[in-house]
Amino acid sequence: MDRAILHSDMNAFYASVEMLHHPEFGDRPLAVGGDPEARHGIVLTANYPAKRRGVRTGMALWQARQACPEVILVPPRMDLYLRFSRLAHEIYGEYTDLQEPFGIDESWLDVSACASAAGDAYSIASQISGRMKRELGLTVSIGVSWNKIFAKFGSDYRKPDAITEITRDNYRSLLWSAPASDLLYVGHATAKKLYTLGIRTIGDIAVSDPEMLRAHLGKIGFVLWTFANGEDRTPVSPEGFESPIKSIGNSTTTPRDLADNSDVQMVLLLLSESVASRLKDNHFVGRCIGISVRDNGLFWFTRQQKIAIPTNISDEIARVAMELFLKHYRWEAPIRSLGVRVSELEPDEYCYQTSLFVDERRREKQFKIDTAMDQLRRRFGHDVLLRGRMYFDRNLSGLDAKADDHMVHPHGYFERGVRVFGEQGEP
Repeated sequence: MDRAILHSDMNAFYASVEMLHHPEFGDRPLAVGGDPEARHGIVLTANYPAKRRGVRTGMALWQARQACPEVILVPPRMDLYLRFSRLAHEIYGEYTDLQEPFGIDESWLDVSACASAAGDAYSIASQISGRMKRELGLTVSIGVSWNKIFAKFGSDYRKPDAITEITRDNYRSLLWSAPASDLLYVGHATAKKLYTLGIRTIGDIAVSDPEMLRAHLGKIGFVLWTFANGEDRTPVSPEGFESPIKSIGNSTTTPRDLADNSDVQMVLLLLSESVASRLKDNHFVGRCIGISVRDNGLFWFTRQQKIAIPTNISDEIARVAMELFLKHYRWEAPIRSLGVRVSELEPDEYCYQTSLFVDERRREKQFKIDTAMDQLRRRFGHDVLLRGRMYFDRNLSGLDAKADDHMVHPHGYFERGVRVFGEQGEP
């Protein structure tokens, strides 16, 4: 018996959430991304009025202004979007515990077990769509199929606010005439390689010789052939199997070039405070801390380090970040940009093994101090409370790092190395 798989995609997610919180914008075109005042950054998403006027994800903000001079540009508020993502998963959880995030706005749901009690898969999709509108004020596009790849295609097939069912009877007519680039994991480079082989559509992939695809594309060629023929058997992971995202970070281009370790320490502390605040806001701790460094000669590198006890405490994040910087940077040029990232996320209520060499009372005090600072800053503004070090250079310490560029990285489809050809297939 076939599985019943849904793929739910919240339409123009960031922009839709912003429109909920800004009813005064009405139906005006809106895009989320970067810093509109500083005029740097890219469009992360746009609402449908902006898309109809040519604004696209990935555009520079100045390009969005050129395409649509009346577009409203707003900076991203990732904490708000993550909260809505959690609320969506609470709705999904009333139908199945097999729900696997693909970013914060998309999820696969295996509703096979509840299909008889709650109706068939299409009926469940309709119920979820209605509840998302009534309870969250958001629309979703949902794909319904017997495998994850076709369900994902279905959610992309019609937008916004649509349900598309792909069955064994109609998948050839719906999918096989679509461009090859519409299949998950056919990116720009792969599409070009397929084009040189005379392969234009998903159907062309499906009827090609899989060994020929493997010869030209490697293992991904056989994977794509399997996807195109509806043979993906990848399971939907249980709820709570992992965080919907794999890391939270912040980066900033500083108001002036950083000249010494003291400058770097100040900015890393600011960034660490913002990352720690986001982690706590979204109930995460992380086991890996990383930094990114770019000097004014455009030399760039990243480094990361695992830690024994997962954390969302700013001092602990800043200490490891500074250790990584001192170990790996040799001051051949001033620093122009820094970033801090925490990954290997876990819910903050998870238990962990304590250590005889860690002062847990001190950690608890640091956590409470962080929490108190966050509460005061939310109420009175970032500058209401600053560490003493920040007064050595108010130009640098004036950065409100939490309002600057942030990074939220979703998990990939193949990240856990799952099999896609069944128990006897190869990954």
